[in-house]
Amino acid sequence: MFRLSLGKLRDVLYDAKDVLDKFRCEALQKELINRGSTTTKLVQFPALSIPFAFPLRISHKIKRITEKLDTIASDFKKFNLGLEEKVQNRHISLRDAHSFVIPSNVIGRNQAKENIIDVLVKPTIFEKIPVIPIVGIGGLRKTTLAQLVYNDERITKVFPLKIWAYVSDEFDLARLLCDIICSITEERCYGLPVNALQTHLRMLLNGKTFLLVLDDVWNEDHVKWMELRDLLITMGNFQQSKILVTTRSSKVASIVGTIVPYNLKGLSHKDCLFLFVKWAFREGDEKVYPNLLRIGDEIVKKCKGVPLAVRTLGSLLYMKTELHEWEFIKDNDIWKLDQNENDILPMLKLSYNHLPSHLQRCLTYLSLVPKDTIYDTEYIVQFWMAIGLIESPKQNEEWEDVGLRYFKELWSRGFVEDVEAEPTFYRFKIHDLIHDLLLNVSQDDCLTIYSHTINAAENIRHLSFSDDNPLRAPQSFLKNLKGVRTLLILASSGANRIIEERFVNASFLNFKFLRLLDLSYSFLEVLPKSVGTLKHLRYLDLSGCQRMRKLPTSICKLQSLLTLRLLCVPLIEVPECLQRLISLRFLEITTDSLLLRDIHPGCWSSLQFLHLIHCDMIESIFEGMQHLTSLRTLVIKFCSSLISLPRSLKFLTKLEEIEIVGCKSINLWMEQEGQEDQDLHLRLKTLTICGSEALEDLPRLLLQGSATTFKSMLIERCPNFKVLPEWMQNLTSLERLELAECPALSSLPDGLNRLTALRQVKIQKCPELS
Repeated sequence: MFRLSLGKLRDVLYDAKDVLDKFRCEALQKELINRGSTTTKLVQFPALSIPFAFPLRISHKIKRITEKLDTIASDFKKFNLGLEEKVQNRHISLRDAHSFVIPSNVIGRNQAKENIIDVLVKPTIFEKIPVIPIVGIGGLRKTTLAQLVYNDERITKVFPLKIWAYVSDEFDLARLLCDIICSITEERCYGLPVNALQTHLRMLLNGKTFLLVLDDVWNEDHVKWMELRDLLITMGNFQQSKILVTTRSSKVASIVGTIVPYNLKGLSHKDCLFLFVKWAFREGDEKVYPNLLRIGDEIVKKCKGVPLAVRTLGSLLYMKTELHEWEFIKDNDIWKLDQNENDILPMLKLSYNHLPSHLQRCLTYLSLVPKDTIYDTEYIVQFWMAIGLIESPKQNEEWEDVGLRYFKELWSRGFVEDVEAEPTFYRFKIHDLIHDLLLNVSQDDCLTIYSHTINAAENIRHLSFSDDNPLRAPQSFLKNLKGVRTLLILASSGANRIIEERFVNASFLNFKFLRLLDLSYSFLEVLPKSVGTLKHLRYLDLSGCQRMRKLPTSICKLQSLLTLRLLCVPLIEVPECLQRLISLRFLEITTDSLLLRDIHPGCWSSLQFLHLIHCDMIESIFEGMQHLTSLRTLVIKFCSSLISLPRSLKFLTKLEEIEIVGCKSINLWMEQEGQEDQDLHLRLKTLTICGSEALEDLPRLLLQGSATTFKSMLIERCPNFKVLPEWMQNLTSLERLELAECPALSSLPDGLNRLTALRQVKIQKCPELS
């Protein structure tokens, strides 16, 4: 009943958000009409009007939402939750706070144990007490490893006093001091004031060399940690004492650690299989049932090296000898299997529950994408923006910056892995077990549709289609899903997918509240005119739709659109009214159309990222670039006829990055021509040029205008680039210079050594440089 009421509350909040978005859509239409009436050179766009009945309809909806909220509030009172009472009792964890472990029960951690012991026993001279964090996701057995170290004889010899304290999610100094005292003397002193506890602990330590293990630390408050550390420094022989911390969060590790964290990895497949046999079979039975052992080998692969997952699945199969029981475990996701509170999924869910609610929502959304996907923060942040998961930016911050901050927070808490940093974004993966967790917690909101799917809950908000069957007509149950906000069409094989216009058209008519639509890499030939009815749409991806030749003019009605991706769509015609998308922040386009050669005043005023890819017939970038007053990133790739960049770029005071790749005909000569050019105050930070056969000069106008902000330059595969100009010594903020495969490059500027900010110079395959 309680869960049902929560579901009702979530649905009403979605309804409220829809009403707010309707206000926003009407405001955008009004703004566009006002701009059209004041612009000197008008661009034709579809007729827009604000219905007179709009305020009346909205007032009725607000009234219905208020009535629903009143009903739900009455329901919650029946549960007697005591929400207004302040809970005084601290959280009591069911996990035992002890240091005992049987070494023979621990598999595959000998090397990790030796590595940590080496660090602990090595003499150190620190002004602060040395702290060594062990970091890893839940289920890797960080505590078990710490127990192995704690009980080793070598540790006992070096540290006469050993202390074990289980911290958990409440970092309370008084309680922690009590636990430390209890570990030393077994006396319970809860309730005493902090001053009394400090005095007692100081007497117990009194110059002794100690090892303190703080197990399962979640606290990210640096002040609280400093308070404990400074207190310990005044007690005992702190220069020879050590603290060992276990945590799931690299952010915690960076706060507490004085030594490089030990990042605990998963077990090898061999060790995992050995552990699985121990939990799944009675001794010797694995030899009696070799067919089950073969299935067990496949089950172990699902665990991705996490010992708790191995134990969880192994224990589910203990003393079961029927083939179908083992195949059921093999063929099902871990999140669908029954588990006890100490098994892997509840353990990972504890980490999830510690996330702030906005990060929970962002992470959960990633369940729509299949396992083993390599994510790209550029896409993911745009997804989050489209469906309204990002909070309003602070001063001097953009929405994309907030999204990137969210990603880094998830990274620091161990929810993403295999992170690779690119110049302006990150690539990353999610551990399969984390993905299983996300499938579990997202099932009320998110659903992946397969060919065998026959039903869906009516309150589902986000859909992905994740196999390669042709989409010709929507499944009948989709007609009941009126609140869908996301429609992702994924081609798992990498080949273009068959999607018929009638499927898309029916989806548009049914899903009126769509925020995100991804039809990329499909054989869709025509985008239906009904796309113009999707007033709430913020993200549209048609990349790779190679049979599509033009866009309907109704696309220009999408005034909420933030992201438009048209990569490798061979458009022979682009509606000129596309410029009237006043909310658009990201545009990626492939076209030979000349209709985009002029940008008019007031158009694309919100555009921050412009990517021009494979625009083979374009010789020059649009006139009127000065009107793109919000542009931060300009990316131009494989535009083979492009000769130059426009001087109007000098008016783009927010431009931070220019990337030019595979534009063989471009030269960037752009000199300063007058006092106005001498006094420019630009913000360019990075310039990347790769694969330009015609490049001989650099854009002095832009670079010297950005002398105090410009940080990074990469020039690669430019065979006719001969000289780095002397004026480069004026780029006083330059930190990184990379030159590669420029065979004609023969000299560097004399003043390069005066660039005191320069940290990295990398030169490869430039034979003329001595």
